[in-house]
Amino acid sequence: MKTRDITLTALFAALMVVGAYLSIPTPLVPLTFQAFFACLAGALLGAKLGALSQIIYILLGLIGIPVFQGGKAGPTTIVHPTFGYILGFAVGAYLIGKLIENRRATFKNLSIGIISGLIIMYAFGTIYFYFIMNFYMKNPMGIMKVIKVCVAPFIIKDILLSGVAAAIAKKVLPAIKK
Repeated sequence: MKTRDITLTALFAALMVVGAYLSIPTPLVPLTFQAFFACLAGALLGAKLGALSQIIYILLGLIGIPVFQGGKAGPTTIVHPTFGYILGFAVGAYLIGKLIENRRATFKNLSIGIISGLIIMYAFGTIYFYFIMNFYMKNPMGIMKVIKVCVAPFIIKDILLSGVAAAIAKKVLPAIKK
């Protein structure tokens, strides 16, 4: 890896921490800006480095550094209902990078890649939340209730921020590729 790659990967891991701390508490799933930064990581760094930045973020939290939303940290966060979103950030960033890497960086291509990654992030987070609530925490919730809690309040914000991420990526990608 080049120094530039290491620096950009570390920068996006740090931005994830910022995104976690820029949060608005809601009853079960806090509103954060992590999906925005994960989307940017995939779009700007590509599949491997974008996912690596997210994996570094995850590992920092799992070893006990309070980088997750609300200052959460440590291996016990794995059983927190929202941990699936954190896993989804890595997979989503990878998918975004893969979908964008060999295409022209048009707003349309970037938007399609970012929305696809966002869908993966939501899928991971929602399914994980469902299983943790129902089988680990023994707090039965139907899938429609989980969607109402985990998706409905946030989807418009994330779609709008996806457009912002695509616009930023369109402007910044030429400079990063030089």
